[in-house]
Amino acid sequence: MPQLSRIGLAGVGALAVCTALAATAGLWKVVTIGWVAFAAMAGAAVLGGRRSDATDVDRLVWAFGLASGAMITSAAVFLVPDAIGHHPRYGGFGIALGVLTGFGAHTIGHRATHMDFPMDHAAVELTAHSLAAGAIIGLVYGNMPDLGLLLGLAIVSHKGPAGYVAAHRLRRSGKPVSVLLLPASGVGVAAVLSALFELPTSPAVNGLVFGFAAGVFLHVAMDFLPRCELGGDVYEVASVGEDAHALLDRLRTHAVASTGLGAVVVFVAWLVVAPR
Repeated sequence: MPQLSRIGLAGVGALAVCTALAATAGLWKVVTIGWVAFAAMAGAAVLGGRRSDATDVDRLVWAFGLASGAMITSAAVFLVPDAIGHHPRYGGFGIALGVLTGFGAHTIGHRATHMDFPMDHAAVELTAHSLAAGAIIGLVYGNMPDLGLLLGLAIVSHKGPAGYVAAHRLRRSGKPVSVLLLPASGVGVAAVLSALFELPTSPAVNGLVFGFAAGVFLHVAMDFLPRCELGGDVYEVASVGEDAHALLDRLRTHAVASTGLGAVVVFVAWLVVAPR
């Protein structure tokens, strides 16, 4: 079995071990979110590993749009009020810090693509993102067990389109897609481990932490907005056809509609599950 595939399978093994650990601690919401993230990225990677066509591009835009719209809405509704509720000032500073840290990590992290790793650079970047997101998810749910699954599921919804794009790139470069099993497992592994950590009872600390979480997720959500421009992820997939520019013009409408629908889905789901 190729080395890269063994690395991916090691991630699955780590997720299985962390699942057993979470079961003993009763962290069922964290486990559910972790496995949903795994299924989303791994399943989308299978689709992205195939040859793309216009239909796949349409689906990709809708996947990006629904995920980013749902993430922005969920972070704004479920995390921002809690952060401000803990401490209005530190909560606000935490949000700003999260957004700026997300931007800085994404921008500076690009330098890692010029370093030598035992696996594909895209998989390394995705793994880092997955571990960071999982750590924040675990910290939030570990210290606020009353949070519903809606927030976590909306946050990890972007793992699907991310896995699709990464698999598309790996296929075009002739590299095995199975390495994406590692970042697919990363959310669950980091979430379980960080959920075991208890925050101090200080309102300022909690405001800063939950604000930071909201800011990071807002940055990630905005980064995944389906921008149908030259050089973007959508263009990279669309450019396999001769009508790439025409596709981009058409897909811009789909991008706006999908992000709006993603927000509406969260709102409707909240109306259904919100306590009366």
